[in-house]
Amino acid sequence: MCGRVYIKTTLEGLMRAFSFARSEGAEGLSNQFPRYNGAPGQDYPIIIRDVVRDPGLSGHVFVSARWGLIPSWAKDTKIRPINATCETIKTNGMFRSAYRARRCLVPINGYFEWKDILGTGKNKQPYAIALKSGGTFALAGIWETWRDAATDEDIRTFAVVTCLPNELMATIHTRMPVLLHEEDYKRWLSDDPDPGDLMVPFPSDLMTMWPIGKNVAANTREVLDEIDADPEPTLVQ
Repeated sequence: MCGRVYIKTTLEGLMRAFSFARSEGAEGLSNQFPRYNGAPGQDYPIIIRDVVRDPGLSGHVFVSARWGLIPSWAKDTKIRPINATCETIKTNGMFRSAYRARRCLVPINGYFEWKDILGTGKNKQPYAIALKSGGTFALAGIWETWRDAATDEDIRTFAVVTCLPNELMATIHTRMPVLLHEEDYKRWLSDDPDPGDLMVPFPSDLMTMWPIGKNVAANTREVLDEIDADPEPTLVQ
């Protein structure tokens, strides 16, 4: 799964890294970044394909969206999945419409995952995961717009697509988010109804990860500092 991300640049820096997208739609988030502990329920700059000029000319634009997908047909906000599995995204009623027509890029610098050291769920070691290059990259996502009848407000939300882990991630978890190659960004955003071949594990040799302290709730750069990992459990003979 993917439940925490980090963005260590400013919003302006993020937008420069994805300069093919117009920036106006997310400028209201400029005072929220860098963000070293990005959690579900917060608003993020995502990239979608949308109308950029009348009459009906579409292009790539940054917009603001909340992490936790609310389908347009939902009666309330009680169910807000943060991830969509690639194996069922085409058929699951929660995700299939968005997958066909409303895909997005989620630009980040990295994400966090937890390794269950003892297999009990009680002693988990967090890791930070990023590209070896240290640069910004994009997760594959899907998005929806839900109208809040109480406030008559449209709320844009998104979920991150996950897949089976690559060799690196398999050492700590059974899932990973779908990382997209730069040359595939525009295809993921295109009107192709099923770019399923892009929902595959990212190459391990392009990624890196390191153990970090367990206080990932702090929104400071120190969250990313490498530590000595908890030792593996010793089996009693």
